[in-house]
Amino acid sequence: MSVLDARTLSIHDGGMEDNATESTVLWLSAHPEPRSLNGSLRTFGIEHLRTLGHNVLESDLYAMEWDPVVRPHDAGTHVSDRFRISADTRTAHLAGTQPDAIILEQEKLRRADALVVQFPLWWYGMPAILKGWFDRVFVSGFAFGTDETTGRRLRFEQGPFAGKRALVITTLGDRPLAIGPRGKSGELNELLFGLLHGTFAYTGMSVLEPFAVPSADHIDDITPTRARLIERLDELFTAPTIPFRPQFTGDYTPEWELEPHLCPNEHGVRIHTAS
Repeated sequence: MSVLDARTLSIHDGGMEDNATESTVLWLSAHPEPRSLNGSLRTFGIEHLRTLGHNVLESDLYAMEWDPVVRPHDAGTHVSDRFRISADTRTAHLAGTQPDAIILEQEKLRRADALVVQFPLWWYGMPAILKGWFDRVFVSGFAFGTDETTGRRLRFEQGPFAGKRALVITTLGDRPLAIGPRGKSGELNELLFGLLHGTFAYTGMSVLEPFAVPSADHIDDITPTRARLIERLDELFTAPTIPFRPQFTGDYTPEWELEPHLCPNEHGVRIHTAS
């Protein structure tokens, strides 16, 4: 169980007991105001998952006062003459000497069958506190890397989180058509490509279509949004996932470029999704 025992886990997350009748979901959220639309959807979504019988683990980053900054401290006592971020944090992870806060989050994710990541889209990206969660938690040896025994590359279809599902819930100021195929802000899946493909799929997760709430600042009646959210949470473990291409089964060259016969004369992030 690492350096943290089960009692410590239960105290920090508010629900780590093994009493789930269904699956375990980690709800990771980042919004500074619990009375906001995001805060309301978070509370409602977690309650709904629990009524379905799921065990829900929680990481409310602002409430936790999560430190998003990677520092030499993250490597414990394994910092060499200079801080080699990937190598030193990997060594600390394998030795079990990372800071307790990071180990706790890794334990939550390890136990989860699905990850729900909820945030407001700020400047076309995640809030800094959430980006820093991934920076500190998804270290080599835990979220990616190479199997030291077999030499197997741990990414995409071979990633360590294969079998887990991932769902993004995000609020936007944009109007609905602004995030459509011809929208000024870009199509939503392309806008979130770094997270959906470069983080979730990269680590082996099966990625669901994101749930977006556009024009969030102008919503007076939350009831329709809650109804849509219920539908998505009800199918968290059954809905089809985005068919991102696997890396190691022939779609890519040894230089990780899409093979010429696939989507010829096309380019951009969309070619990495199989039609």
